[in-house]
Amino acid sequence: MDTLRIGKAVKFAAVAHDKAVRKGSGIPYIAHPVEVAMLLYSISNDEDLVIAGLLHDVVEDTPRTIEDIREAFGDRVATLVDEESEDKMTDIPKDQTWKIRKERALEHLKNASHDAKLICLCDKLSNMRESADEYAVMGDDMWLSFNQKDKNEQEWYYRSIAEVLSEFKDTEIWKEYNSLCDEVFGTK
Repeated sequence: MDTLRIGKAVKFAAVAHDKAVRKGSGIPYIAHPVEVAMLLYSISNDEDLVIAGLLHDVVEDTPRTIEDIREAFGDRVATLVDEESEDKMTDIPKDQTWKIRKERALEHLKNASHDAKLICLCDKLSNMRESADEYAVMGDDMWLSFNQKDKNEQEWYYRSIAEVLSEFKDTEIWKEYNSLCDEVFGTK
C-alpha cells in the first residue's frame, strides 16, 4: 500500500467533511470513513478499495464531486465512490425522500460490483456498530436523531441490506453486521 496516497485520501476526506459530526453521538464524522477503510483493509490489500472506503460519503455529504475524486485518485476510485453514492434528492426534504432513496439504493446494490458491495457492507457495519452502542445507552430514543425516526423502517432497510449482501454471509464482517442488527432490532 502506498501510505502517501492513503494519507492523501484521509486528508481529502477530513477536509471535505470538515467539522461534520455523526448523528446522535457528536463524534467527528471522519471517524466513520476511517473505520470503513480499516474494515476494508482487514479483508483486502486493494489500495483503491481502501481509498474508496475513505471517500465513500464525500460526494453524498459534501460539495466535492466525483470529478474531484477522479482528478485526485483516478478512475477506479471515482467509479467505486460513484457506485456507492446515494442520490440525496436535495431538492426535497429528507424526511419525504428517505424511503424512496433507500429503495433505490437497495435496487442499485443488487447489481453493484463486488467491490462496491464490500464498501457498502463495511459502511453499514460501521453504522450498526455505532447504533448498537447508542442503543445500549438510549434504547429506542436513539431513533429521534435520525431523519427516519420509525424503528421498523430502519429495521426494514438494514435487514434488506443483509439480504442483498448475503453473498458475504460466510465472512466475519457480514456475521457481525447481522448480529448487530439482531442486537438493535431484536432477533428474527
